[in-house]
Amino acid sequence: MANDQLQYDKEIGMHGGNLLVGFTGWMDGGDVSTGTVEYIIRALGADSFAQIKPENFYIYNFPGTMEFSALFRPHCKIEDGIIRDFAEPSNIFYAAPDQKLLLFEGKEPNLMWRDYTDCIFSVCEKYGVQRVVFIGSVAGLTPHNRDPRFLCNVSEQHLGEEIIRQGMRLSEYTGPAGVITYLTLRSHQAGLEMISLVAEIPAYVQGYNPRCIEAAVRQVSALLGIQVPIQDLRSLSEEFEKRLDAIVAEQPELLEKVQKLEEDYDEQVFDNEMGDLKTWLQQKGIRLD
Repeated sequence: MANDQLQYDKEIGMHGGNLLVGFTGWMDGGDVSTGTVEYIIRALGADSFAQIKPENFYIYNFPGTMEFSALFRPHCKIEDGIIRDFAEPSNIFYAAPDQKLLLFEGKEPNLMWRDYTDCIFSVCEKYGVQRVVFIGSVAGLTPHNRDPRFLCNVSEQHLGEEIIRQGMRLSEYTGPAGVITYLTLRSHQAGLEMISLVAEIPAYVQGYNPRCIEAAVRQVSALLGIQVPIQDLRSLSEEFEKRLDAIVAEQPELLEKVQKLEEDYDEQVFDNEMGDLKTWLQQKGIRLD
């Protein structure tokens, strides 16, 4: 099935190296997952070379309200009665051979996880990939003026020791699983090392978060042994932080909560439940997914 769903658009001159994975959806808060992969693609001038065809992997017609069912449907654009664009989910592989790096940006599949992950493993086998790193994010107790903490899942015990040496924490979690958990579980069987790297980003900040993306670029670069220029991203992060400082300063209630977050962060206090902040955000109508 994997061979039927995979489409190679061209061959690349590379064997051996690593794969970086990012997904839209569940763990892409602040656009950290897709934003990190897209930034590295641009910074390294990576070219697309293959894709997973969307057939069989997605639910398009889901029962429910129009607002809810629209989340599952392809997006189209019609001008003067003519269909100009019909966009199905994309799952594209890129290559930066000089850095021995493949990159994959996709949408988490609704169906047939085994076949979907087989497509990824097939590309890894074809090009001799040795390590897979996923980058994602979840809402957490991180102040906007601090780097996000990173939680990690690994496919092999020795990778956990590497993670700890780099100052990151191993995950403790019980709950719904995503395709990345499944991919990590199967990586051992496929003879691959896999690290799932999840940033805890500020729960009260919505939209594209360049500071957290910058931190993610630095972390995945270290894990993958690649060199990525980040000067322009650093400038964007500094500007972003200054704008948020000004917004927070104008809201005394939020300012008080952020100052408490800063104190807990600096004292290494960990509280994944988010307590009062979660309740306050929900009262303000701010979603945490």
